[in-house]
Amino acid sequence: MKTHEPGTEQYGGTESGEGAVTVSAEGLPGWLDPVARASRTVRPQQLSRFLPPESGAGRQSAVLVLFGEGARGPELLLMERAGSLRSHPGQPSFPGGSLDPEDGDQATTGPLRAALREAEEETGLDPRGVQIFGVLPRLYIPVSSFVVTPVLGWWRTPSPVGVVDPGETARVFTVPVADLTDPANRATAVHPSGHRGPAFLVESALVWGFTAGVIDRILHFAGWERPWDRAKQVPLDWRA
Repeated sequence: MKTHEPGTEQYGGTESGEGAVTVSAEGLPGWLDPVARASRTVRPQQLSRFLPPESGAGRQSAVLVLFGEGARGPELLLMERAGSLRSHPGQPSFPGGSLDPEDGDQATTGPLRAALREAEEETGLDPRGVQIFGVLPRLYIPVSSFVVTPVLGWWRTPSPVGVVDPGETARVFTVPVADLTDPANRATAVHPSGHRGPAFLVESALVWGFTAGVIDRILHFAGWERPWDRAKQVPLDWRA
């Protein structure tokens, strides 16, 4: 990875001749600056206690954490996974999935390309309208053995989105950041296994698990978090 100017990082093209993928914080709206700054300094242990195995085991994957501007201001793009899927059925999530060989090096270009490719396949998003401005440390989802790289994007040129394959996605929706920071919409999700984690009740959805954890940490390190009642609980069932 080579730095060309402050806030801009260039990842080389793949062996197949694909063009370079640029990670740049240049020209972001001012409200996104705290997120961009946090992405450059946050450590893996500050995001999750579940970190990739030192052995290198795990399924390499990436998600696109896409910020846009909607009718109610800053917002995030989410989707609800189809209930028929084996992995995390019916769960709200960021667009994303496993790296393919054509995505390139998993240590550099791979996660960036995979996040954009999967977002296009799942939501119909036009990746040309997305500016990647940061990459968070890789995290781990033990239940599915995914090693996940959260890729941060600014939806510079919005494009229509929606369900592309009902077998993969139940719905695609955006959530205003104002709703995510509203203490009334926050709770602690409690799984029968004993696992506890942050949750958001927004857009007729319960966002929990890995996705809620990443959102929670972004809100915290960007300085957007408002005090909320952590004693407020939402029970999950064994199917979750």
